[in-house]
Amino acid sequence: MSSHAVPPKAVVAALHDALTFWLPIACAGCGLVDVGLCSGCRAALAASPHHRRTEAGLAVTSALEFSGVPARVLRALKEEGRTSLARALAPALASVIASVLAEAVGDDAVVTTVPSSRAAYRRRGYRPVDLLVRRSGWRPVPLLRVARSPRDQRGLDRAARRANVGGVFVSRPVRGRDVVLIDDVVTTGATLDDAARAVRVAGAGRVIAVTLAHTPRHRDRGA
Repeated sequence: MSSHAVPPKAVVAALHDALTFWLPIACAGCGLVDVGLCSGCRAALAASPHHRRTEAGLAVTSALEFSGVPARVLRALKEEGRTSLARALAPALASVIASVLAEAVGDDAVVTTVPSSRAAYRRRGYRPVDLLVRRSGWRPVPLLRVARSPRDQRGLDRAARRANVGGVFVSRPVRGRDVVLIDDVVTTGATLDDAARAVRVAGAGRVIAVTLAHTPRHRDRGA
C-alpha cells in the first residue's frame, strides 16, 4: 500500500464531517442542531399508556399520545427515512406490548403487525411498524396482507375512514390462537377494526390491539 494512502477510518470521519456540514442533522423532536434526538426529547418518549375501545369494541392500548415530540419523531421515522429513531421509540412500545401479553392474552399469543399499503412500502422501502416491533424485541408473524389498496385516510371523517378500509385485509389461518395486532397510530380505529375482522375470520381467538401512539379525541382532551 502506498505511504500516501488514507486510512479507512480517516476517510469515514472525513465523509461524516462533510455530510454534517452540507446536511446538518437536527433533533427530530425539537430541531436542536448536531444531535439526532436530544436528551429532553428522548425523555418525552417515555411510555404513558392509554386505553380505549374502537367503534367495533376492539380494546386498544397505546404507548404515547400522537402530539408534540412523539408525533414529530414518528413522522421523521416514517416520512424522512430516519430509521435510527426506531430505537428511541421502541422502549415505550415494548413496555406496552409486554404488559398486554402478561395481563390480557398470554405469552403464546401471536404478535402481528398491520401492513402498510403497497404504495407506502414502495415509497419508503421499509415497513415502519415492523421495524418498531423488531426494535422492541419481538419478531412479528406476518399474518395479514392488503387485499386491495385503500385511499389515503388523511382528511376523511369517521364514516369515510371506515368505508375506505372495509375489507382491505385478509389473514393467514390462525387456528384458535389469541392475536395482538400492532400499528403505529390509532385515530378512529377503522383500520384496526378491519384487521381484527380479518384475523377473526381466519380463526383467531381473542384479539386485542397495541399502537405506539393514539390521536387524542375531543373527550380525551376535555378529560
